[in-house]
Amino acid sequence: MRILSRVGHRVSEARDAAEAMTLLGQGGVDLVLADIRMPGLNGLELIRQIQEVEPDLPCIVVTGYASPESSVEALRAGAFWYLEKPFDQAHLDVVRRLVDQAIEHGRLKAQNRALQSELRSKYRFENIVGTSPALRGVLDVVGRVAATDSTVLITGESGTGKELIARAIHYNSDRADRDLVIVNCGAIPEELLESELFGHVKGAFTHAVSSRAGRFSLANGGTIFLDEIGDMSPNLQVKLLRVLQERTFEPVGSSKTELVNVRVLAATNQDLETAIRDGRFREDLYYRLNVIPIEVPPLRQRRSDIPLLIDSFAEKLGRERGTQLKLAPEALEVLCRYDWPGNVRELENLMERLSVLRGDSEVGPSDLPGNLRNPGRGESPDVSAGMDFRSVVDRFQTDLIREALEATGGNKKEAAELLGLNRTTLTEKIKKLGLAEPS
Repeated sequence: MRILSRVGHRVSEARDAAEAMTLLGQGGVDLVLADIRMPGLNGLELIRQIQEVEPDLPCIVVTGYASPESSVEALRAGAFWYLEKPFDQAHLDVVRRLVDQAIEHGRLKAQNRALQSELRSKYRFENIVGTSPALRGVLDVVGRVAATDSTVLITGESGTGKELIARAIHYNSDRADRDLVIVNCGAIPEELLESELFGHVKGAFTHAVSSRAGRFSLANGGTIFLDEIGDMSPNLQVKLLRVLQERTFEPVGSSKTELVNVRVLAATNQDLETAIRDGRFREDLYYRLNVIPIEVPPLRQRRSDIPLLIDSFAEKLGRERGTQLKLAPEALEVLCRYDWPGNVRELENLMERLSVLRGDSEVGPSDLPGNLRNPGRGESPDVSAGMDFRSVVDRFQTDLIREALEATGGNKKEAAELLGLNRTTLTEKIKKLGLAEPS
């Protein structure tokens, strides 16, 4: 105790386990050092009690009767480490460092637990915005499958919130305190995806200068979410099928089989049954993935949720930007009539754009992009009647650029950002299309 006091720690002493638990109840304890032999409950039984009420509190066992068996038992009871008495001068620095490490370890565990709790709260079902029957039906299925280990295939159009559903499943499951590992199968080149999923050993291929664990290893004990599964190559589909069937895989370049305990969630915006008929997707893999199918409805099928989503996005943007976006009833009516081909993501992007451009000003119908006010204008022309392809494309580009310039008050830099173009590219298009320069 004197050692720890001399290096700045505040030390409280307890005569037995009961007194120790009383001190813990008063709070402010960062570390417990417990002798194995004490009156009443021994040190190991005390540590087990502490772990039940304070699982992040580090405990170090101290004893003058060391044995391999007792050290193993201490670690199994939840001790951070095991120290043997007496401490001579050579051991004092080691003890001090060990105490500091144990305290830091406990702090990180508590921080991680708080983060996991925050994530679980963020992805509770009630935080998925909407009360429409279509969405409630989906969340009812999510609620029933979250507690299981069943493989889930989430389908739906782009932007409907498939990843949000996957997160809700994980953070409401028994695996919520373990990792959720997300892999976008469509964003990783095919030649790298196998290594990304299953890892590789040193020398497996050019530039493999060291071994690397794959996403399945990182997700062991937790959940892996394979987004855009329909983009996976036939070669990798075979290997994924084996993981689903046998829960085993080999890293690239290795002959060693690894066993994995992971729940698989997958998502796609493709029609996999059509992909099967076209020979692009394996039928046996489809049935392995499609144990529990969940189809996320497009926003046009849950129009009653649009005002709730708008309020939610406005509140979030208000917290981030310090402004409160307001929509006139006529503007809200326009947004509720629109079909939202980009779904919730398109609506969220629009709200962010309006927040930047309008701030605290009320948004009226004229402030909305022309394709929302006049959705029919963007419909495809009748090709059978004949058409000049270049002129149609030019007209379409002209309309988009004019709307972007109107929305930004003629600011080409902001207009380019709205259109996803470089400012120089937009300037060139303005000149090519013969548009008047904004004043």
